Amino acid sequence: MDEDDAELSAIRARLRQEIMANVAAPGPAQQEQGAPERPIDVDDAGFESFVRQHQNVVVDCWAPWCGPCRIVGPIVDALAREMSGRVVFGKLNVDLSPGVAQAFGVQSIPTLLVFREARLVDRIVGALPKPQLAMALERHFGRRASGSPAPRRR
Repeated sequence: MDEDDAELSAIRARLRQEIMANVAAPGPAQQEQGAPERPIDVDDAGFESFVRQHQNVVVDCWAPWCGPCRIVGPIVDALAREMSGRVVFGKLNVDLSPGVAQAFGVQSIPTLLVFREARLVDRIVGALPKPQLAMALERHFGRRASGSPAPRRR
């Protein structure tokens, strides 16, 4: 059974690399054309290339046994759809990819790692509601992530 798991993991890794190779890296002022509308699974092996390949990246560090992660997961999926073209989202299972978690000091999950031009600019720890997550990401990537207009000032 372990051989099957290793083979399946190798196939998934190869497919991820092929998918990522087909996504063009944008220039600084461009939106990503053909950007995914859902998070991409990333792992220790492909993490660095994933982050370097996209200008704006958010990586959701999670684990299947984590209750709060199951709350944040659908929120991240929705934000990936709403911010498609501006931000690429990834999901990193910390049980399967402990190297990235260790390298970035992820001690609690869920943790969102926020990157601009391959540099870590923020980390968001805990299960926050969608409006709070959207506002936190808006600080880094502009425009409201929730799709709703900004509140008017009088």
